[in-house]
Amino acid sequence: MTHQSSRRAFITKSALAGALGFSALSGFGKGLETALQRTPLLSAPSDLKITDIKCGYIRNGHSLFVKILTNQNVWGCGEGVDATPGTYHLVKMFGERLKGKSPLNVNRLFEDIRKSGFFEGAQSGMYVAVLSAVESALWDLAGKALGLPVYQLLGGKFRDRIRVYCDTALYRAESPPPEKFAESAMEAVKMGFNAVKFDIDEAKDPNKYDAYNWTASPAELQRMFDQISAVRKAVGPKIDICVDMHGKYDAVTGQQVAKRFESLNLLWLEEPIPAENVEAYKNITESTTTPICAGENHYLAYGFRRMLEIGAVDIVMPDLQKAGGLGEGQRIANLANLYYVPFAPHMVASYLGAMASCHVCASVPNFLILEWQIYFHTDPMFKEIVTFDGPMVKDGFITLSEKPGIGVEINEEGMRKYATKGVPFFE
Repeated sequence: MTHQSSRRAFITKSALAGALGFSALSGFGKGLETALQRTPLLSAPSDLKITDIKCGYIRNGHSLFVKILTNQNVWGCGEGVDATPGTYHLVKMFGERLKGKSPLNVNRLFEDIRKSGFFEGAQSGMYVAVLSAVESALWDLAGKALGLPVYQLLGGKFRDRIRVYCDTALYRAESPPPEKFAESAMEAVKMGFNAVKFDIDEAKDPNKYDAYNWTASPAELQRMFDQISAVRKAVGPKIDICVDMHGKYDAVTGQQVAKRFESLNLLWLEEPIPAENVEAYKNITESTTTPICAGENHYLAYGFRRMLEIGAVDIVMPDLQKAGGLGEGQRIANLANLYYVPFAPHMVASYLGAMASCHVCASVPNFLILEWQIYFHTDPMFKEIVTFDGPMVKDGFITLSEKPGIGVEINEEGMRKYATKGVPFFE
């Protein structure tokens, strides 16, 4: 295998350099000799350098895949989502800043690119989403080079399996009745999931006041309650239910929905209002016993500081393919842990992004649950664009990969037919 032969090449070089260094220093005393014997000879494989970065886009540019190449034919793959359309030249700019550098200094390279972009939008949005893909690819590359899974590079693992909830994607149907919600929930439970998620924001609800009014009408509120009440009745009390409002409503509606849903014992109510005003979130959170969850549209650990500091939410859900990557995801989780707040990442990526997220989820104590999409089972694209071992998910859990790096590879040929038109594809 290319990765193995390439890794063997730099192991041989590093071992030879270590042996020469040991020989030269062996006369300095037994203590130094013992210390050197305990030091890994591969701690600084300095001849591994980044040579290029290539990328491909699918889903009209909303899914970005990057591949970081090196002088030893070891590569790393990463993924960014949502805030990625039109970012091809941003990827290439980051590549120029990485060329000639060691990919093993992941945190340093992340900080170099972030700090170099203070006046280019490095606080959030497209800049951070692309940086998330690049950073994830660096972790994958480092893991492959050192022969270790990413979770080990992040400090080890607390768990071997990652619990996921099934986003049923019922939002693709127009105005589904409560019975359809119940049916969809039961289908997920029969597949082995013990947690499900439904969206209750419907842009075409005929009971809306108008297209721009963020206040839900009484009829809309009743429709929402009836839909999720049907889910609870169908699955019983032991299945977790998550409800997403996609930030489409105002604070009054957020409070009303949270209060009405208290009897349904939700795992959480997600983004009842837009992301920007965390003080408004605090008002909703304090008004209800329904747990409030947010973070999908926040960036970097800085974006979570204030909401945690004031107790604005009960659960944080950063998207690790968007919020800054795997190291930043771990920093967000550790920050949340200081406030005893659970960490439940949002995830709308491919299986590469799902497994990358799993490494972070395994590495922190306060992990709650990870998002999983029903389209992994229904859309063949998601099996064609990656290669991996074993089943994707079993009985509502993803088994953490023990392979070097992330443990999932992109399949460029499988992805090619889904490539976004008009954008260079891994060139």
